Amino acid sequence: MAAEFRIYKMKSYTCHVNQTLHISVYEVIQEHPSRESKLMFLDLQETLAGMDGWLTFDVTAASNHWLLNRKYNLGLRLYVETEDGESVDPGLGGLLGRHGPRSKQPFVVTFFQESENQVRLPRAAKQAKRRPQHRKTYSFPHSNRLPGLFDDVYVSEHSQVCRRHELNVKFQDFDWLDWVIAPQSYPAFYCDGECLFPLNSSMNATNHAIVQSLVHLMKPESIPKACCAPTKLSAIFVLFYDSNNNVILRKKRNMVVKSCGCH
Repeated sequence: MAAEFRIYKMKSYTCHVNQTLHISVYEVIQEHPSRESKLMFLDLQETLAGMDGWLTFDVTAASNHWLLNRKYNLGLRLYVETEDGESVDPGLGGLLGRHGPRSKQPFVVTFFQESENQVRLPRAAKQAKRRPQHRKTYSFPHSNRLPGLFDDVYVSEHSQVCRRHELNVKFQDFDWLDWVIAPQSYPAFYCDGECLFPLNSSMNATNHAIVQSLVHLMKPESIPKACCAPTKLSAIFVLFYDSNNNVILRKKRNMVVKSCGCH
């Protein structure tokens, strides 16, 4: 199995656009209340302060530890430094956390292999160039829930996640009361909302929707987001006149939305 941590970086307006930033990710191995936590280096990326786009880090080693035992999951720590070794607040460096748009929040992608070959190792050749001993750190306490990094960074995005909404259908509006006897109305409900990555469990996303959402992140102009649609429907009984004026009671399938999800 292989795993990647992806985080979106906006253009930094506090650093010169051509200034090089070193962004490194560590796994928290052991926490100490009275001294610095024990960390294991995972990956390092170099980027310009003016860069805008996704950054990808290899976190395979950490993911393998977490799979062996959940108690090993103490989270990830991320550091941003200049070429001179000066620490930079990640938010000021342009990195987005949970207060950024949902479509640009950090997430982890895992790749499972069916073969018996060993999983690939992290890019061990890379080494952290500098790591000052005293600086402010930012942690991911539960990476499976992907909490935000930087509470001081806020980007608003007025969107609503995919869910079920109220809809009461009245047959009178269709001029159907001349043949529909009962019910005269019923709660049909409908589905609406955004299917933005990461798709959480409340969105009832299919595997295809998850894959499509990942591809959309990479090619937003050519691949659309997953769609919000009913995942479960139920029937109602309708009493009506047929063409021969006989009174018929019939069960009509798929008339009521019971739940919604991303497809």
